[in-house]
Amino acid sequence: MRRAVLALTLVISTFSVPQVAAAQDAEVDAFKDLTYRMVGPFRGGRSSAVAGFLSDSDKWIMGTTGGGMWITDDNGVSWSNISDGYFGGSIGAVSVAASDQNIIYVGTGSVDIRGNTSAGRGVWKSMDGGRTWSFMGLEEAGQIGRIEVHPRDENLLYVAAMGHAFGKNPERGIFRSNDGGETWEHVLALNDSTGASDLTMNPTNPRELYAGMWRGERKPWAVISGAEEGGVYKSTDGGDTWQKLGGGLPEGVVGKVGVSVSPADPDRVWAILEAEPDGGVYRSDDAGATWARTNSENNLRQRAWYYTHVQADPDDENTVYALNTSLYRSVDAGVTFTPIAVPHGDIHDLWIHPDDPDRMIVADDGGGQVTVNGGDSWSTYYNQATAELYDVIVDNGFPYRLYGAQQDNTTMSVPAWMSSNTLYPKEHWMNVGGCETGPVALHPDEPNIVYAGCYGGVIDRMDLARDQVRNVNLYPQLQLGIATRDLVHRFQWVYGLSRFAVCEPLAGRGRELGVDQPRSVDEQSGAPGSVGWPDQRRCHGRRDLRRGLLDRGVAFRSDRDLGGL
Repeated sequence: MRRAVLALTLVISTFSVPQVAAAQDAEVDAFKDLTYRMVGPFRGGRSSAVAGFLSDSDKWIMGTTGGGMWITDDNGVSWSNISDGYFGGSIGAVSVAASDQNIIYVGTGSVDIRGNTSAGRGVWKSMDGGRTWSFMGLEEAGQIGRIEVHPRDENLLYVAAMGHAFGKNPERGIFRSNDGGETWEHVLALNDSTGASDLTMNPTNPRELYAGMWRGERKPWAVISGAEEGGVYKSTDGGDTWQKLGGGLPEGVVGKVGVSVSPADPDRVWAILEAEPDGGVYRSDDAGATWARTNSENNLRQRAWYYTHVQADPDDENTVYALNTSLYRSVDAGVTFTPIAVPHGDIHDLWIHPDDPDRMIVADDGGGQVTVNGGDSWSTYYNQATAELYDVIVDNGFPYRLYGAQQDNTTMSVPAWMSSNTLYPKEHWMNVGGCETGPVALHPDEPNIVYAGCYGGVIDRMDLARDQVRNVNLYPQLQLGIATRDLVHRFQWVYGLSRFAVCEPLAGRGRELGVDQPRSVDEQSGAPGSVGWPDQRRCHGRRDLRRGLLDRGVAFRSDRDLGGL
């Protein structure tokens, strides 16, 4: 009987494989003539790297965290992609060589490591202004936060590499190339977990370099930020040797670091550091020998792993910018900072034209925006096809619509195509409830009913026909600002699942927890439940955990699934 079954199985397999292959070929043939087309939305997505061109004050370049490299020659009125066909994905740094404006260096992988950050894949170089590109190595450098090029030698450059965002690796720190990226020297390497978050060069003496060193790592359940090796390091010989600076800087565990030399007075150096209780903005007036903290306000150093950048004004030694949820400027040597209105929040990079400081470009969660009047007005981000979408689904309508959730913006629905009677394409865009994380789920029987989620377990029920939205949360809690141990339900970032663990008692350690009001037995997991913090808990003791899953928002069969809400 076994032989018969085996023989039958072989016969079935013999006939099945060609049939499956034929079916796959037919499927490929059915779609071979289809091509992708852009349906929108033209609403800029996150950028963490920008630069300008000294030779053309109307020309700017932007690196996005999901759409590669883009360039504008009209101060942000229009943007064109220049990396498709060569590379794409997440960009962490861009630098245009001052001595030859045709040479552009790009480092992949943003150093502002969200929980859903994309890994970097090395350095790229263009020698013709971005028309063509060549890969220049450092594939394992992970997230690259800064590239500094010698102002008079386009072949001498330095790369600040944070390393892998989700684990340890030795290829992190400061790398130097003397031949335009053909070969690399690892000139500052501390260990396999501490990398470089920033780098700045003295423009009048390029052998003088300052590096911000940071241990930053992401886990599904935690953010690791800081180590005793972290801090500001200086080289006076072009990177051959380095010294960790003190003289008033925070000691002990130091987190993320941003640094910037003032071109107006190279002895003045700025640093912004994550440290407790001594974090904040620091200024040195003697080339790093001594430091004084000038500002410790939390609005300049909150969510340090996502920001912590400082930029000196090229013309005024008393003017400095700090980048956080907003763009902040100080004109009194770093003592007080005032916000500058920008089109979008969450600022990650700033480039100021050295010959005209009123001309600047910012990189933020809405892409890149240009100002030519010192920040009084900015170009729009509603012209950039770089939106980061957490999910995309389509409905069964004709013509059908596409739905998604855009990072740091809203949910969005756009039509597959628009009629010739359209006056303005954006008139067909719709916000369908929830927020940036989504997800979006469609009612299979009622095309006008859409469910949209948000972080913290928020679920909205949207009636498109009536333009009405109703909140249908599982539990009335707002996770923002609440310690993880105090959350009743711990919803993940981009899906409507609440996960809770119940720990069994073991030799007096731990206690029985009821699933109706789960609590963490790890009293140390008290970090505030906020944007970007993982709402996870740990249980000590026995490893056998009874897990509960509450799924409210991924899919629905009818309104009865919501208890008649």
